[in-house]
Amino acid sequence: MSILLGCIADDFTGATDLANNLVRAGMRAVQTIGAPAAPLDADVDAVVVALKSRTIAPEEAIAQSLEALRWLQAQGARQIYFKYCSTFDSTPRGNIGPVTEALMDALGCDFTIATPAFPDNKRTVFKGYLFAGEVLLSESGMQNHPLTPMTDANLVRVMQAQTRRKVGLIDYATVARGAAAIRERIAQLRAEGVGVAIVDAVSNDDLMRLGPALADMPLVTAGSGVAIGLPANFGIAPSSAASALPKAGGWRAVVSGSCSLATNRQVADFIASGGPALAIDPLRIAAGVDVASQALEWAAPLLGRGPVLVYSTAEASAVKSVQGRLGAPEAGAMVERTIAAIARGLVERGVRQLVVAGGETSGACVQALGIAQLQIGAQIDPGVPWCHARSVVAGGAGLHIALKSGNFGTDDFFSKAFTFFE
Repeated sequence: MSILLGCIADDFTGATDLANNLVRAGMRAVQTIGAPAAPLDADVDAVVVALKSRTIAPEEAIAQSLEALRWLQAQGARQIYFKYCSTFDSTPRGNIGPVTEALMDALGCDFTIATPAFPDNKRTVFKGYLFAGEVLLSESGMQNHPLTPMTDANLVRVMQAQTRRKVGLIDYATVARGAAAIRERIAQLRAEGVGVAIVDAVSNDDLMRLGPALADMPLVTAGSGVAIGLPANFGIAPSSAASALPKAGGWRAVVSGSCSLATNRQVADFIASGGPALAIDPLRIAAGVDVASQALEWAAPLLGRGPVLVYSTAEASAVKSVQGRLGAPEAGAMVERTIAAIARGLVERGVRQLVVAGGETSGACVQALGIAQLQIGAQIDPGVPWCHARSVVAGGAGLHIALKSGNFGTDDFFSKAFTFFE
């Protein structure tokens, strides 16, 4: 197998988000959980290696990313894509900047771009500032994120704090003039010693204009939005065949560990529509209660009637209160382990259509289910497709699973997702 585009994503939902956009643009894409130990037995155009590296120590994030790079290079990848969240969220030490620099060094390239723009999900960049909907990122609720609070929307400033290389800007006026103008601006920035350029984009048209300008770039770093403009560089056009999945069956469930505003609304909508839902209390987990077993006991008689929801989603003030008692890292890890155990138990009991909300939660659940690879299917909402995976827990038929970034999806996402298979 020789692949065209090799991608490294810093969390599992982000990997699915990227693969989704590649599939919509016609690429046959597979998502792997970590760097595989051997070549894939699949004929695909792109491979997205999903890591759980967004919030770990920068040194470990670099090591995992370089391992993924080496595997992708061994598969003949012509271009490398480092994917991060459309909210560009990171800790003060990284990991976007440090991983970008490490990949640049390994590839021997002196310039790359960076933009989390994803207009389909209302993430736009203008004059280097990231907007979430109509407001700056720092006013969108992301300033209260429990692990990666974003208090500055100026991406040039945020990126410059994380990298030794000089950071510049390719602004909207340049992007609007098309690929030739973008390439000219890149040449100018390189001559000025700039190593990384934030790129403005407020529409999909901007991303499509950017795509051709990146055709010869060894490394692209971005959210998933830029992916819509890259397949054409390889002569690939959109095709419904790229998203075909096996037929779905089995019971349905949602597990959610995200505390984003979007997921809070989705939980509220599911409950308001009459869906059975059970909240997980981190303090009971910390007290030694077997919350996972209790949740599975609650769900068992309900599974045959329709989707069930198990969630730890909470408002920012409640999350901070729990973190104050338990510590932020331990509170998060404890909830992730519990929800992953619940997800495994649900699949053992016959769930074959599973929605998982939250990047860290998705990573924990995929690992608990023993999933090594995901086939990417049709989009439910921008950035969130249904996927099909083989799992020893699910048996021979496999499992349909959707990994939803906390910030993505309409309010009725948890109900709407399952209508795809009706």
